[in-house]
Amino acid sequence: QVQLVESGGGLVQPGGSLRLSCAASGSVDSIYSIYSMAWYRQGPGKRRELVARIIKNGGSTDYLDSVKGRFTISGDETNTVYLQMNNLKPEDTAVYFCNAFAAGNNRWGQGTQVTVSS
Repeated sequence: QVQLVESGGGLVQPGGSLRLSCAASGSVDSIYSIYSMAWYRQGPGKRRELVARIIKNGGSTDYLDSVKGRFTISGDETNTVYLQMNNLKPEDTAVYFCNAFAAGNNRWGQGTQVTVSS
């Protein structure tokens, strides 16, 4: 099975930037089975929502409307996915979760806190 480890959260002022990383590991077969990787977030008292997703083969992406133009999802050959977040706003405050959809199953990281506050 795929395991996901996130890093890069923290406290940042409005207008600042952060980059989240998510490293996927597991057997060769499990890594090969990954169809997409994504970042979700869950703010205080809110439902978990999809922030950005990247399809492994082809690299197509899609984004939550409120982050378009500010956030960028990307991946590299080490099975790591990044979320570059620029011009952060207080409403971006949430726990961010990495997700991998592999072999018909969703796998989740432990989450990393992002707090945008002055």
